[in-house]
Amino acid sequence: MLSKSTLYVVATPIGNLNDISLRALDILAKVDVVAAEHTQASRHLFAVHAISTKLISLHQHNEAIVSNKILALLNSGKNVALVTDAGTPGISDPGAILVQHVRAQGYSIIPIPGANAAVCALSASGITNPHFLFYGFLPAKTGLRKRALIELKPQLCTLIFYEAPHRILECIIDMLEVFGPQRELIVARELTKLFETIHRGTLHEIYSWLQKDTDQQKGEFVLLLSGAGTTDKSEISEQAERTLKCLLTELTLKQAVKLATEITGENKNSLYQLALKLKNARYPV
Repeated sequence: MLSKSTLYVVATPIGNLNDISLRALDILAKVDVVAAEHTQASRHLFAVHAISTKLISLHQHNEAIVSNKILALLNSGKNVALVTDAGTPGISDPGAILVQHVRAQGYSIIPIPGANAAVCALSASGITNPHFLFYGFLPAKTGLRKRALIELKPQLCTLIFYEAPHRILECIIDMLEVFGPQRELIVARELTKLFETIHRGTLHEIYSWLQKDTDQQKGEFVLLLSGAGTTDKSEISEQAERTLKCLLTELTLKQAVKLATEITGENKNSLYQLALKLKNARYPV
């Protein structure tokens, strides 16, 4: 039996349509309305599983407006399910605004767990680090993307990103500049679909692999980047070295190292040792 005036947040397959739980199918068949990110995609899923529940559209551009309509349905005693094109709603997908509104009005919200691309990729990665940080999509513009990556550089945990096919090479190039060529990356592409690929290598190796095979640049990507603790902390990126050199021309060694650490996120001790070498090279005893 379903609870009255309840919003069910239902995870759906990320590729293979059989990757949906029996509970999710039961909920989707029994609720009064399903709010879907793209109704056409949901109709295909429903057709495969013989579900005929009414669909309404809820996406990032109309979520605030449609939330009011769903609140009216809940107020009348109806049950509503929320789904997105693939995976778990609210995780780099619409849904969080609706959940906020529904919770604020005191209605019940029940999550129906299922597929999630980040966790799916992590489970098949072989990464032994028990900690990870899910970032989602990085900024689309290079400058903002680099800034975000620099802030993340000191993190010891595995970093998980989503990326679109038309930005994948640009993203890897920025990662190379910020993290250096030896940081390890796992690319999980088209998970659970026909051309599923999971490939592991250094950032330099991954970039070469993508350049050589343009087919590997297609589809939806999950990127799993090794944490700072799994690489050589003494390694300084070219960008950090350039930054330090510029600062040393205007500031004292101590000031330059402090500011370079804040700007680049590099290890302070490593930057200090590099600053000493640069100073000695410029002003030998």
